[in-house]
Amino acid sequence: MAAQDIVGSLAHARALGRAGLLDAKALRAIERGLLKVGRELSRGEFTFQPSDEDIHMAVERRLTELVGEPGQRLHTGRSRNDQVALDLRLWCRSATCELVEGLATVQRVLIRRARQHQATLLPGYTHLQRAQPVQLAHYLLAYFEMLDRDQERLQDLDRRTDSSPLGAGALAGSTLGIDRRRPARELGFTRVSGNSLDAVSDRDFVAELTFACALTAVHLSRLCEDLVIWNSREFSFITLPDRWATGSSLMPQKKNPDVLELVRGRTGRPVAALVGILTVLKGLPLSYDRDLQEDRGHLFSAVTSVNESLQVLSGLLAAVQFNRQALAKAAADPELLATDLAEWLVGGGVPFRLAHGTVARTVREAESRQLGLDQVVRESWPRLGFSSESEAERLFQPAHSLGLREQPGSPGPRRTEAAVTAAAQRVAAHRAWARSLRRRLPA
Repeated sequence: MAAQDIVGSLAHARALGRAGLLDAKALRAIERGLLKVGRELSRGEFTFQPSDEDIHMAVERRLTELVGEPGQRLHTGRSRNDQVALDLRLWCRSATCELVEGLATVQRVLIRRARQHQATLLPGYTHLQRAQPVQLAHYLLAYFEMLDRDQERLQDLDRRTDSSPLGAGALAGSTLGIDRRRPARELGFTRVSGNSLDAVSDRDFVAELTFACALTAVHLSRLCEDLVIWNSREFSFITLPDRWATGSSLMPQKKNPDVLELVRGRTGRPVAALVGILTVLKGLPLSYDRDLQEDRGHLFSAVTSVNESLQVLSGLLAAVQFNRQALAKAAADPELLATDLAEWLVGGGVPFRLAHGTVARTVREAESRQLGLDQVVRESWPRLGFSSESEAERLFQPAHSLGLREQPGSPGPRRTEAAVTAAAQRVAAHRAWARSLRRRLPA
C-alpha cells in the first residue's frame, strides 16, 4: 500500500498547512520529499531497514532523511490507526475498479461469443441430464448474468468504502482542529467517517470486497466446470486450442483442460480468505487491535487470484471452439421436447398432471421399443389429439419450440437478440462507472 500511503500523507500534510501547523516552506519540503519517496518505491529503489515497522514508518523515516525536521511534523494529528484505515480504503477502491474492469472484459467476450451463436442449439441441463433445448447464446448469457450480479455487488460495496477515516486519530480524533473534509475530497471520498472508534476498527469493507471476490470465483468455477465437462470426449461440445490446454506426461493422446482446472481450483483462495477475515474480526473489542494487521494477506490473496482468473478466462473464452455438429446432434434428442408435448396437451384442455403422466408413459414406451419419442408420437398422433402427423412432427423441431418461448428471460430468438443488446449496454455502464471512480481517486 505504498502508493496509497504517499497520497494519503500528501493530503494530510496539506491539511496541516491549512490548519497553521506547517508553514509554507515546511509543507513544500514535505511535498517534494514524499514525491521523491514515492518515485523510489515505484522504481524499486527504496531501501527498507530493520527498524521500519511497516510501510508508514518506512515512508516517514525516509522522508525525514530527505527533508530533515519538517519530516518529523508529518504525523501531527494522525495515528497509524487512521493512517492504515485510510490506505486500506484507498487500496480497496482501486482494487474494486480493477475487478469491475476485469469482469467487464470477460462479459464482453461472453457477449461476442453469444452473438456468434444465437442460432446454435444445445441441451440445457438439470442434474447434469439433458432437459430442454436452448441457444448457446442463452447459455453464455446465463454466466453473463452471474458476473453482472458480481458487478453490482462491487459497485454497491464501494458506497460503504467511500468514507474517509483520516482525522479519527488513534480512536478519539485530535485537539488540533484539523479539517477532515477537504483532504477527504482530495482523496476521492464523498464523506468522512461518523464515529472515530468505528473509523479505525471498521473492516466491513474488507470483508465485503473479499466476499465479492469469493462469489465471483465461485461463478468462474462453475463456468470452468461446464467447459471441463464439455471438453470431455463423452460430450465433445468444445475444443480447446493447444495454448489453452496441456498434454499428459505419459499418455500421448491426452489434451487436458488444465487452465480451466486451475481457475476452478483457485476458488479456494478467496473462499479461504473470506473465512480468514471473518475469523480475525469475530471477537475484537473496540477499537483498534493489532489482529487487524492480518486482514491484508487475506484481502490481497483474494483480489489477486480473482484478477488473474478473469484475465486468463477472457483469453480462453475468446479462443475456445464450439463444435456445432456435436451440439446440434445433442440438441436434436427428441426427449428434450417431452415438456413441450405435455404443454401442448395442456393447451388442448388436459390437466397438467394427467398430461405429465401421459407423456411419461409415452417416453417409457419409446425407450422399451428403442425408438425416438418423436417416432412414437407420430405413430399415435390421433390418440394424443394431433390433427395430423405433420403437426406432431412440427412439435419436435427445436427451433419451433424456441420460437414459442418469447417471455421475458426466455430463450426465444427475439428475446435472446434483445438480451445480447441489453448486455452490451450494461457492460458499457460498468466500464463508465470504473472510469468515473478512477478519475476521482488520487493518481
